[in-house]
Amino acid sequence: MITIKQLRDYFKHDLKMEPRHNLKACKKAFNTLNKEVQTDVFNLVYLIFENKPIDSMYTHSYGFHTANGRHLIETFKNLYTRYDY
Repeated sequence: MITIKQLRDYFKHDLKMEPRHNLKACKKAFNTLNKEVQTDVFNLVYLIFENKPIDSMYTHSYGFHTANGRHLIETFKNLYTRYDY
């Protein structure tokens, strides 16, 4: 599970930028997606915001997204849109 504070700290300290996203919607989307795939939630954060591969989930091949990588990204987008109210 990820919290809004962890997301805010990630943006400020790791990415050195102010978040432009609805962090409440991000939190809900990441936690919902993580229930489905059961990985370290920060792997999902890095995939979505930094396009870093999740090796154990085969999200990239030769620098391109695999079907699983595209599924994770699209699912996150759909969940974020659903929770962004």
